[in-house]
Amino acid sequence: MSRDDLRAKVLNLVKDYCRDAFPGPDFHPGTTPVPCAGRVFDEEEVVSLVDAALDFWLTSGRYADNFEREFASLHGTQHAILCNSGSSANLLAVSALTSPKLGERQLQSGDEVITLAAGFPTTVNPVFQNNLVPVFVDVDLATYNANTAQLQQALSSRTRAIILAHTLGNPFDLDAVVAFAERNGLWLIEDNCDALGSTYKGKITGSFGDMATVSFYPAHHITMGEGGCVLTADSKLKVIVESFRDWGRDCWCDPGNDNTCGKRYQWQLGSLPAGYDHKYIFSHVGYNLKATDLQAAIGFAQLKKLGQFIEARRHNWHLLLEGLRPLEEFFILPEPTPQSEPSWFGFALTVREGAPFSRSRIIDFLASKKIATRLLFGGNLTRQPAYEDRAFRQVADLRNTDVVMKRTFWVGVYPGLTAEMISYMVEAFQEFVAQL
Repeated sequence: MSRDDLRAKVLNLVKDYCRDAFPGPDFHPGTTPVPCAGRVFDEEEVVSLVDAALDFWLTSGRYADNFEREFASLHGTQHAILCNSGSSANLLAVSALTSPKLGERQLQSGDEVITLAAGFPTTVNPVFQNNLVPVFVDVDLATYNANTAQLQQALSSRTRAIILAHTLGNPFDLDAVVAFAERNGLWLIEDNCDALGSTYKGKITGSFGDMATVSFYPAHHITMGEGGCVLTADSKLKVIVESFRDWGRDCWCDPGNDNTCGKRYQWQLGSLPAGYDHKYIFSHVGYNLKATDLQAAIGFAQLKKLGQFIEARRHNWHLLLEGLRPLEEFFILPEPTPQSEPSWFGFALTVREGAPFSRSRIIDFLASKKIATRLLFGGNLTRQPAYEDRAFRQVADLRNTDVVMKRTFWVGVYPGLTAEMISYMVEAFQEFVAQL
């Protein structure tokens, strides 16, 4: 057999294996777990992974190139830069703003970045890691996004940037935030890790800011196992992000390529001798945060299913909303941001003040029914032990953020949940309330 024939035989056997090894879901209420999130895949992802493995090109290669091109096109932007996680994508995006290559717009130590106190820590950690100062605004309890009325109050002479997440897939008020950023000459980073496919006024999130970040962790809209991406339309920012991702080097050659610039030994930067090898000139204090072609191969197969994944998330969210609407006496139900169509990550509920039960009681009951719940990430990040000795500012008393910390939780809407599972979840909530 030829090499191509052998490869085709291997991949056909992989398909056969997957159909046997990964059968469809078999739901038994009260026994089968109902997760908040998880990977959804079939033989296509595994075949793609094995196909990349047979190349044995272990760094980024053809699958990464194809994924970056299609992912950038999906967002109507110029550049998608793959990396090893969504958290790393946030680190790269914020770090890029500290590059001397940005001239007067370079962020300096002590500059301030407006962000949200209710969220996941890796939106905020890069601000601390780059010796910048986060300025926390409060959250809106309907959308779980930033209270944009506080942006002006958060502004100071040191404010240089904004980084905000689209919470649980619900876009923040992009009209207000973009206008505020433009009016004050601020960089804007969208943390789009939980919102892949969401739209605002018909335009996809991740395409509004100077940069956006995405995660491909198994819990997210599509997965590479681990993986992330930075999106930008700015070619200068693209080169800077790649530099921070690739050890901080000044060279922009792809893996396995040399002398893309055509003058590899004709550079003189810093106080290095003239002609020093450009592949070993470092313009930033960077990292190694690259993704592999094995990861990209999985993501490339997942990307073809993104549309159906988004539709399933929206469908499941609306089923929960209609099923739980009769319980509004006890719970604040979530609302999409006006003029948006979220690609939901989860369904958030806040136990109302004065309700005859606590958050702990309802989530313990759901756990007894094998229904998983999650808190809204870090709650009030200013109260987390990691930040006790860190310098930050906050606007007012973050009252709603404390409500989120004490009384908010969410359940899943991901495509692996069937209509039967959603119905079972609604029945569990109704059973809990009926016994009060």
